[in-house]
Amino acid sequence: MNALVRRYLRTAIVFLALGVGLGVWLMVAREFGAAVPMRLRSAHTHALLVGFVMLMITGVALWMFPRPRPEDQVFRPILAALAWWGIAGGTALRVALEITLAPLPALPWRVALVAAGIVQALGMLLFFATMWTRIRASGALSERR
Repeated sequence: MNALVRRYLRTAIVFLALGVGLGVWLMVAREFGAAVPMRLRSAHTHALLVGFVMLMITGVALWMFPRPRPEDQVFRPILAALAWWGIAGGTALRVALEITLAPLPALPWRVALVAAGIVQALGMLLFFATMWTRIRASGALSERR
């Protein structure tokens, strides 16, 4: 397992811990009437679904998909690394903003929140665009149908 795959998987586990922590916070707030920031559910959802699930899926895909063919000009590890920055960075920024922003923040903060979501989406699109040529049969007879 190479360093980039480990980075994807370890980051996913960090987001899992963050998402579970946010979930516990939500549960305690619900049961004991504590004040909770308005956007906490969104932060919880993005930490788990994008931060954990998507990074885990992409990390495992990067590790398990067939190796790129020698003539493959689409797959470049640098693009997969850039995709990690988009997914992980966009998600971390989005979760942090969702937790800390007031219910009606100033326009620049709302723009930053939307920009973080766009960075997440672009990271995911870049990852799957660069992996596209690796989605093929491994060469086994059972996969040639």
